[in-house]
Amino acid sequence: MLTSLRLQNFRCFDALALEVPGAGAVFVGANAMGKTSILEAVCVLVRLQSPRSSRMGRMVKVETPGFGIAGECWESERQVRFAGRKGLTMKVDDEAVVKQSDYLRGGGLVVWMGNDDLELVRGSAKVRQRYLDFLGCQLDPAYRDHLHRYQRVLKARNLLLKDRSPREAEIAAYSGLLVQHGNYLTESRVRLVALLEPEASVSQAAVSSCNERVGMEYIAGSGDDLAASLEMTRERERRLGQTVAGPHRDELRLTINGMAANDFASEGQQRTLALALKLAQGEMLQKRGGRLPVYLLDDIFGELDPNRRNALMAALPKQAQKLITTTNVDWMHDDFAVINMEEITNSK
Repeated sequence: MLTSLRLQNFRCFDALALEVPGAGAVFVGANAMGKTSILEAVCVLVRLQSPRSSRMGRMVKVETPGFGIAGECWESERQVRFAGRKGLTMKVDDEAVVKQSDYLRGGGLVVWMGNDDLELVRGSAKVRQRYLDFLGCQLDPAYRDHLHRYQRVLKARNLLLKDRSPREAEIAAYSGLLVQHGNYLTESRVRLVALLEPEASVSQAAVSSCNERVGMEYIAGSGDDLAASLEMTRERERRLGQTVAGPHRDELRLTINGMAANDFASEGQQRTLALALKLAQGEMLQKRGGRLPVYLLDDIFGELDPNRRNALMAALPKQAQKLITTTNVDWMHDDFAVINMEEITNSK
């Protein structure tokens, strides 16, 4: 768990130092006071990525050269610094760490639950791909490596396809790499979905207080043979100037009681399903990752009725650390340490 957090030039904060209780804390305050940024900083410190932005530069406080995040977590002192062209530097117990995979290996696990999680049900396929990728990267270091390599290969291959005179030999070389890394991602995602589906159904029933069956089906647009699909779509690729087969085009189909959740579920059912997917993610991390994740709950309670609020809090693992942001605590019955954002804004 996280026991302390220190920020420098991160988002809206010039500097911030917090002690974090073992059970967690609730950050209370109006919008635009930095509540979400604190949770984001925890995610970056623990997992070296943000649920809000794929670019580290966007997290740097305006007119400063870079940011720093440090904290005591999982019995080690961890530091992450980002400085423009120098990129990201990491330390564990004051020892420099070169590879991100080495930094992550001894770190913790995270579940992020945000107000925009409804997009998991309503949004594009890419949102659901990111959901699976965030889980896959935490459970399997090789998944993270294959994902990053696939993304780089895909970008390079698409640049070649946009060329008016495509260099076929180079495209073929990248196609081989795309198949290698793409097959790993697809096979891993299929296994993840099979494990997530029963957990999501249990969580859906717990939060909704109804016997609703969640269905999850991973649909590989390229079928069982990515290499063959690339060959079949060759002319279309040249015409469009982009790769049209691979895990970046796959879909995760979600259903409730056999009906497509994005089309037929009510808004309440959709919101509950989004919560159930994140709770299922947490169960997977605990069972397969061997550790309780930290739950980061960012302003998700305003759109939930009292019954769902209480059911969600009851469904969270009792022993897990929970960091919560909200605009008020009138509804909350749990005994959490409350941190008033007005009291720490002088540090911004």
